[in-house]
Parts: sequence; structure tokens; C-alpha cells
Amino acid sequence: MLKRTMKLLTTALVAAALPLSLVACSKGGSTSTSEGSGGTSTLTMWTHNAGNKDELGAIQQVVDDYNASQTKYKVDLQAFPQDSYNQSIVAAASAKKLPCLMDIDQPNVADWAWAGYLGKIEGLDDILSKYLPSTVAKWNGATYAYGYYDVTLTWVTRKSILDQYGIRIPTINQPWTGDEFAAALKKIKDGGKFQYAADLSTGSTGEWWPYAYSPLLQSFGGDLINRTDYKSAAGALNGDKAIAWGTWFQGLAKNGYIAVKSGADPTKDFMNGKSALVWQGSWAATDTRAKFGDDILFLPPVDFGNGPKVGGGSWTWGYSATCSSKAGALDYLKFAAADKYVAQVAQKTKNIPTTDAAAATVPGYEKGGVNDIFRQYSLKYAELRPGTPGYPFIATTFGKAAQDIINGADPKTALDQAVKDIDDNQKANNYFQ
Repeated sequence: MLKRTMKLLTTALVAAALPLSLVACSKGGSTSTSEGSGGTSTLTMWTHNAGNKDELGAIQQVVDDYNASQTKYKVDLQAFPQDSYNQSIVAAASAKKLPCLMDIDQPNVADWAWAGYLGKIEGLDDILSKYLPSTVAKWNGATYAYGYYDVTLTWVTRKSILDQYGIRIPTINQPWTGDEFAAALKKIKDGGKFQYAADLSTGSTGEWWPYAYSPLLQSFGGDLINRTDYKSAAGALNGDKAIAWGTWFQGLAKNGYIAVKSGADPTKDFMNGKSALVWQGSWAATDTRAKFGDDILFLPPVDFGNGPKVGGGSWTWGYSATCSSKAGALDYLKFAAADKYVAQVAQKTKNIPTTDAAAATVPGYEKGGVNDIFRQYSLKYAELRPGTPGYPFIATTFGKAAQDIINGADPKTALDQAVKDIDDNQKANNYFQ
């Protein structure tokens, strides 16, 4: 689950490497609906799940149930390898051959909506009002996609470790402060038992960097861009609070609390005793709980002064703006949004169910269940990545700056350059109006 979920996070950046001229070509008509015998319209649906039999099987069951429920439409599910999925969408848009229905990594929704790939989801407000906010993807006030599940970040550690060093166990209502976290790292390092007091998974690549570290930046009071109008990153990404985050982030490595580049599997390193804490996602729960049982702890994010934060948003579902049967696409999306399907997909993927009703039926996610804490973190702390079509560029730019900083670059210089690059890109694209 760890490797798969980490891989999911990298897909948001694939589209960033594609030229905007290609994206702009997508606007225009296309058809991905065909008329079958008896007046049945076939709606093509694409998914990235070719390599993931559990999630693909769950989605296929939704499709089969829908097809059996009526005769007006038939959904034809086609699965693609995840590594090539985004490229396939962009190529299909350029050729005006987008499918009617598709899944979309949440950080890409604004970009794909702006580019003309996605249609607005209408008539589902009552249903989607019961979803976790982080699983409903919007741009310019309109809904374009929804997801069955989310994941959350958490500090994974063991009760016996905290007890050994006299460190308070934080709670969702009283997380560690920045000062408490610093004191805890020092105690663990001074104890000499672990190679590193903590592991921030700095050996990971791609979307992990903005997903994992921008919430820490936001807790300091900075951000990737000013969210009032999404035009400039000035002040948000290079103001005093952002520089304080950069200085702290770099200091973790300088002081030997974390590795500049962690191992390939931080969860396994934690289980093998290399680190005392690891900043990971809820996907790490299965393996760590199996090894440590009741000793394992999944702690809330640290409050560095602007409230605890975790990343939000995972895979979602929507339909193409060029689908020749909007009514059919919306009919399927309404059917597929039912609690039973939320529960089905979330259970197969071992992720956080998006509705209360679904969570109540998924073992471990019921109120008070062993995994309910992850849902509570998502509800209380999730911060979506910026809902601007410029996000793919922002993500890669922030990732580069953060890597430069942890490798010793002056935080202010690195963040100033990131702001310049982001602002130039936003302006060059007329702020994606």
C-alpha cells in the first residue's frame, strides 16, 4: 500500500511537463459515446488502475451494477497503466477523443477544468455535501470531480519510545507545539539509540514534496501561493514565516535529526529501528500495526503556530466537457456516488471512506475504530493543494526549492527564486483566466 500510494502522489506532476500549447488544443468537440442496439448509448470510461487489481475490481463492480440497473446507457471501463495515464488523457484531448468518464488525480482537476477537459458536475450537491471536503474537487466555485476516499499524513511512532524519553503523547485536541517537537527530537537524538530521531521521507520524489512538506509550511503561516486570487506567491512563499519554515526544515538535517535523503522505504526503516518517528501517510498503518500491535501510535501533525496541517485530496471521478451524452455521464456519476460504493472502493484500497455512512460499514473506520483517527485528522486538518491550473508548475517549483534548501541552499534565496518562477508562469498564462 505504501509504495502504491506514494506512486499515486507522483502522477499530479506528469502533466506539468507537457507544453501548454498542447493543453490549449484540447478545447473543442469530441464524442466518446456510441449508439448500440436497442438505443443503448455506450459511455467510455478511463481509469489509471490497470496495475491495481483491487481498486480496478471495485470500480468494475460499480460499473457492472450501473449497467444492470438500466438499459439507456452502458459504461465501458478501460484501464490504463498509471505511469502513462495522464499522457493518454492529454493526447486524447489533443485528438478530440476524450472518454466520457475518467478518474483524475485531485491536484490536476483545476488544470484540466481550465484546459476544457472536464465538465461541471451538477445536481449532486445534496449527495456531495456529505463527502469529506477534501474529496470534492472544485475550480472557480464549480464542482468538477468527487472521490471515494482520501489519505492523511501522520507522525508514526511507538508509545514505548515516547515513554522512554518522557515525551508527552499528543492528541487531536492538543497536538505538539513546535517547541515540544523540537525538544522531543533533541531528547531522542541525545539518547543515541536511533540513527535518526525522525524520518521525513526525504528520499521520495515528485508530488511527495509539496504533498508532505507544504502542510508544514502552511502550519508556519506560509503557503505555495496567495489564495485570495491565485495570482502571486509573493509573501506567501517567501515571507518571514515561509523563511522560518525553510530555516527549520534545513535545520533538521543540519542538526542530524533527519537524513538529507532518507532510505527508499521509510516505513520499513522505522520498523527496523532506524528512526523513532516517521512522517508518513495512513497507508503505513497496516504494516506498522502488524509489527508493533498496541505499541504503535499515529500522532497528529505538529502545530508550528498556524494550526496543524496535513495534505488533502486523492483520486477523483468526473466527466469530459466534450462527452456527447452529458446526461448519461451525470446519471452514472450520481449512481456511483452512493454510500455503498464509497464503502466498497475505500475498503478495497484501505483508505479513508469519504462519507459517515460508508465509514460506519468499513471495518476499522467506524466511529471509535482503530482507523477512525485518520478520518478525524482529515476532517480537522486537511489542506487542499492550491486550486489553480498553475498548480503542476507550482508543485515542481516548490519541490526544487525545498530540495535545494535541505541540501544547504540559503532559504530566502531559494524561496525568492521560486516565487519569481511561479509568478512569471502565472502571468505568462494570464493567471489562467
